[in-house]
This record gives sequence, structure tokens and C-alpha cells, in this order.
Amino acid sequence: MAVQQQLERLRRSVEEWNQWRLQQPDLRPDLVGARLSETMLSGANLTQANLSRAMLNWATLSGADLRGADLIGANLSLADLFGSKLSRANLSGANLSYAIFMSATLASATLSGANLNRARINGADLTEATLSGADLSGAVLSGATLSLADMNSAILTGADFIGATLTGANFTATNLNNADLRRANLSRANLRGADLSGANLTGTLLTGTDLTEANLTRANLRMANLSGANLSGATLDSAILTGALLVGTNLTEIALKGTVMPDGSKHP
Repeated sequence: MAVQQQLERLRRSVEEWNQWRLQQPDLRPDLVGARLSETMLSGANLTQANLSRAMLNWATLSGADLRGADLIGANLSLADLFGSKLSRANLSGANLSYAIFMSATLASATLSGANLNRARINGADLTEATLSGADLSGAVLSGATLSLADMNSAILTGADFIGATLTGANFTATNLNNADLRRANLSRANLRGADLSGANLTGTLLTGTDLTEANLTRANLRMANLSGANLSGATLDSAILTGALLVGTNLTEIALKGTVMPDGSKHP
């Protein structure tokens, strides 16, 4: 079926499209560059579809099945993907700014270099997802699961990770300036060289976490659990460590100018 015919079928009716997909189980839909802005596609079966460079801004894709889909360079700005399935989908370089991914499944998805500025990703599953170089400035990821996710060199300035699960995630050289990580689980995560200046880490679990040479200037670490963490060479100038747990923590060559220590005293 020609590309235009496939596109017309999808625009006509999601029910008709899904029925057609059942009849063509081995066909990979070709929707490269498709213009689907503001289209209602809730519950659409788009598994393995090629939607690279597609225009899906303002589209409604809640509950859609996009597992294994190719969305490289697609525009999904302000799209609604609530509860959608995007496991193993490729969204490299896609524009996902202000998109809604609440409760979506993005396990093992590739989002390298994607624009997720101000995206709503609350409660989403991004286990083992690749977000290297992605821009998540101001994104909301509260309650999301990003265990073993690769966030290398991502921009996470002002992002909301309250209560998120980030165990074993890679945040090497990531910008987490002013990010909100309250009560998040960063156990065994790699934060080598990360910028956490001004970040809120109140009550955060950082057991066994690698914070070598991380910048924690002005960070709030009240009641954080840093047991077994590696902070060698880290900068904690003017940070707050009141009530923090530092059992077995590596504090070699750290900078503590004006830091409030666990007992409430202030370091010179």
C-alpha cells in the first residue's frame, strides 16, 4: 500500500487502522514525514511504524502502541502520550517539548539528543532508556522509574525528580543544576563530574553512589543517606548536610568551604 493510502487510512479512523494492522501483521507502516498534527490517534496500533520526521505536534496519542517505532527527528511537541507504549522506540533528536508522557512505558527507548524541555513524564517507566545528550530542562519526572538509564551529558536543569527511582543510572557529566531530587533513589548511580549545584537532595538515597568530582555547591543534602558513596574530589562549598548519613563515605579531598555539617556546625 502506498504511503499516502496508509496515511489516509490512519486519518480516517483509528478503529479501521487497527483492524487493517491485524490483517497485515508483518507489514511495517511507512509514515515517514507524515503530517498528523492535532490528529486524534488514541489507542492506535503503531508498533514498528516508521514515523521518522513525522509532524505529530498537538496530536493525541494516549494509550497508543508505539513499541519499536522509529520516531527519529519527529515533532511531538505538546502531544498527549498519556499511558502510551514506547518500549524500544527510537526518538533520537525528536522534539518532545511540553509533551505529556505521564504513566507511559519507555523502557529501553532511545531518546538521545531529544528535546524534552518542560515535558510531563510523571510516573513513566524509562528503565534502561538512553537519554544521552537530551534536554530535559524543567521536565517533570516525579515518581518515574529510570533505573539503569543512560543520562550521560543530559541537560536536567531545574528538572523535577521527586520520589523517582534512579538506581544504577548513568549521570556522568550531567547538568542537574537546581534540580529537585527530594526523596529520589540514586543508589549506585554514576554522578561522576555531574553539576548538582543548588540541587535539592533532601532525604535522597545515595548509598554507594559515585559522586567523584561532582559539583554540589549550595546543594541541600538534609537527611540524605550517603553511606558508602564516593565523594572524592567533590565540591560541597555552602552545601547543607544537616542530618545526613555519611557512614563509610569517601570524603577524600572534598571542598567544604562554608558547608553546614551533619551535626549542624558550619565548616570554615
